[in-house]
Amino acid sequence: HPSLKQLARDILKPEGALRQPDHPFYLKWIESFVSKADRVTLHNQFLKKRFGGTYLPNGKDTTLFDPNKYDPEVSRTRYGLSDYKILMFPGAPRPYKGVEDVLIALENINQPDLRLVIVGGSPYDDYDRQLMERWGNWIIKMPKYPPTVMPEIVAAAHIIVVPQRDTPEAQAQFPLKLTDGMAMAKPIIATKVGDIPEIVGDTGYLVNPSSPEQIAAQIELIFNDLATANTKGMKARERCIKYYSIDAMASILSELIKI
Repeated sequence: HPSLKQLARDILKPEGALRQPDHPFYLKWIESFVSKADRVTLHNQFLKKRFGGTYLPNGKDTTLFDPNKYDPEVSRTRYGLSDYKILMFPGAPRPYKGVEDVLIALENINQPDLRLVIVGGSPYDDYDRQLMERWGNWIIKMPKYPPTVMPEIVAAAHIIVVPQRDTPEAQAQFPLKLTDGMAMAKPIIATKVGDIPEIVGDTGYLVNPSSPEQIAAQIELIFNDLATANTKGMKARERCIKYYSIDAMASILSELIKI
């Protein structure tokens, strides 16, 4: 047990351990309330196995994220991306999210017009800077945009990448960038981690985690036949509307409330 002095330091100092909202003490305390809830909803199977309850995936606004409202070429021109074949990661890179594997794949393919566009970046530390130092010639960084602008940004992508590594953090996530891409009918390269294979079904290009060579093969496959990849993207949108839209979410919730 920590001494009173240590406890005071953990609570009062700006960098004190107990100032962190995800400290194990708080997580354990919050978890103790789960059994007292009338209903428990979980957005992935990893947490469902742990807590029981009803699977309620994060719903995407498929009316806002509608590819028919945006012209990819116009988006690419507006954001200065017209000269490139664009792989997009719309989110904050973290080591477990596998962005490095995509960059190694681009390095291996070594095609000068390929770029990974990272939208938003990481507010947590200097991980973005580390990526730029090593792979800056393959990266285009874009700032964070409000949700209402994101469909226009995603429209500029040729491919959405969700290259999660096989870690507990990744298994316990529902990657929203996956449904960003699905709703916008984009070809998606994603790893077989957590719920990703179930979410994508047969509408994406699945690879093993931490496999830059497999990612490289899928990038080349997609750009060699973009028409087929875009048809697959349209199927991804249909799947998103059916299972991962706000309407699908509302349907699960309404049944839950009736019980």
